[in-house]
Amino acid sequence: MTLFPDLVDTVLSESIIGRARKSGALDVRVHNIRDYSEDKNRRVDDTPYGGGKGMLMAAPPIWNCYSAIVENRGKDAPKARVVYMSPRGKLLTQDLARELSGEDGLIILCGHYEGVDQRIIDEIVDDEISVGDYVLTGGEIPACILVDAVGRLCDGVLSDPECYENESFSDGLLEYPQYTRPPVFHGMEVPEVLLSGHHANVDKWRLEKAREITRERRPDLLGEDGSK
Repeated sequence: MTLFPDLVDTVLSESIIGRARKSGALDVRVHNIRDYSEDKNRRVDDTPYGGGKGMLMAAPPIWNCYSAIVENRGKDAPKARVVYMSPRGKLLTQDLARELSGEDGLIILCGHYEGVDQRIIDEIVDDEISVGDYVLTGGEIPACILVDAVGRLCDGVLSDPECYENESFSDGLLEYPQYTRPPVFHGMEVPEVLLSGHHANVDKWRLEKAREITRERRPDLLGEDGSK
């Protein structure tokens, strides 16, 4: 649910998510909240009670949009989890993305201007989610990030589950360094262990490097003793 459907649809029509939408592995529908405004000029915002700068997204158009989505899903469909992209929400993590990928459906609300009327949050929203400790001009880009993070974990989107099982954050560690041809680039050689063909040694090297990089860059992901 957004005021800028073309922005969202354009981003989510490219690359892996775009291909997944075309194949039917992922069903992403973009709804323009303005289409559900009862104002003749399709107005969706108003000044906030109590004063202050900026405009606030009004509750009625969002409620109408949400109601239409629920009706379209059908009365027998499981309730979709409703997410509001907000800088005051809980931080999006790989664990949360994995949890959301198991839902029967997600409805994502993109805020804009100074946000949305609190009553719509109280009425329909299950989770407020943030993509970082900063403020953007709207919730559209964060919503695309959420769809990408969650969508790639859904069955049929990636070619093999291994594509996401051994990457950063999947096991609580940042990803190890990776290399491809040529074996020497600008005088820098691929680590010999990766050319050895000894899978146990390769796995050991990758784990050690993952721990090393995590300890250096994100020690908060490790245990109190620095181990994982």
